Amino acid sequence: MKTPFDGRRPGLRRMTAALLVGTALIGVPVGAVLAFGAPAVAESQPPVAAPVATASLVPAASGSFAGLAHQVMPGVVNVAITGHQGPAQVADRDGPRGPGPRGGQAIHGAGSGFIIDPAGYIVTNNHVVKDADEISVTLNDGTVLPAKVVGTDPKTDLALIKVKADKPLTAVEWGDSDAAQVGDWVMAIGNPYGLGGTVTAGIVSARGRDINSNPLEDFLQIDAPINPGNSGGPSFDAGGKVIGINSEIYSPSGGSVGIGFAIPSNLAKSVIAQIREHGSVQRGWLGVQIQALTPELAEAAGLDSAKGALVAEVQKNSPALKAGLRQGDVIVSFGGKPVAQSKDLPRLVAETASGTAVPMEVLRDGKTQTLSVDIALQPKSGQVES
Repeated sequence: MKTPFDGRRPGLRRMTAALLVGTALIGVPVGAVLAFGAPAVAESQPPVAAPVATASLVPAASGSFAGLAHQVMPGVVNVAITGHQGPAQVADRDGPRGPGPRGGQAIHGAGSGFIIDPAGYIVTNNHVVKDADEISVTLNDGTVLPAKVVGTDPKTDLALIKVKADKPLTAVEWGDSDAAQVGDWVMAIGNPYGLGGTVTAGIVSARGRDINSNPLEDFLQIDAPINPGNSGGPSFDAGGKVIGINSEIYSPSGGSVGIGFAIPSNLAKSVIAQIREHGSVQRGWLGVQIQALTPELAEAAGLDSAKGALVAEVQKNSPALKAGLRQGDVIVSFGGKPVAQSKDLPRLVAETASGTAVPMEVLRDGKTQTLSVDIALQPKSGQVES
């Protein structure tokens, strides 16, 4: 049966909200899960989070993560949804059939999230809430509150929701994902299989993972066990700050095998800031189609190395065309930042504000040239890099 994972590498699963069709959540197989996406950066400042006292994960000294877990647990929530899916979506899902709201099939699901502002702003994954008719959030103390979607960004698989509470909520802080090193401790908290408040720990296994979800992805790979229902939940560094939003796993069976992927906080927090301010995300547009520069292509072009993004097409009426970019050019830096691989360029362009003049270094006919490009606003129907 066709699944939402078609087109991905075998075993790669959006361990999102473990959305189940007409069944109970706890103690059942993964069932069907929803879709995903990855990042961009805004000019606006990230939402203000309530201060959280620093703590240190020092298992070697204390043998316990209890202090850190106690500190941040109140800022992590369970996110439950009820919704519907149309006939086309239902045909791709496992589980019992039956009529649902608005002629589709009723679905129930659960994921995770974390509070970034005492006023009730909560970050989760887009795929957790995208089919929701109703959303409820369960706080760490058991309080259940209705939630509304502030905005979503499918390209980064991020969403911002909000609840109204009769008192300020406990929030957690964004951390610096760029500072996270392979081998650093990481602790995940979430709602796997509906088992809320579950804490797991491990290390950062790798950085900059590209799992072919979308052009903006730059995942942290972690081995702290995460499972369906952990989607949207935070991964904390040793200081108790969020450095990742847990989104996907690699698994032949659907359960954790120790390979999980988290959206880096430095990519997420600016997206969330834009969603909070505008309700959506605005990205920069260059207007090119690119391809990876392989050693073979580099050799054929007479280049010394395979670093950079090869321009396969320059779109009409685009900033790239106006700047003088040509098919066959190799972009090696953008805005003063190196483009080591083709995947670097979409992120750099996307995080550039519309109207910004950016220097772009290109290799053309064996010589380096610097072009100035005026970045425009990405069309809603465009590719991330176009």
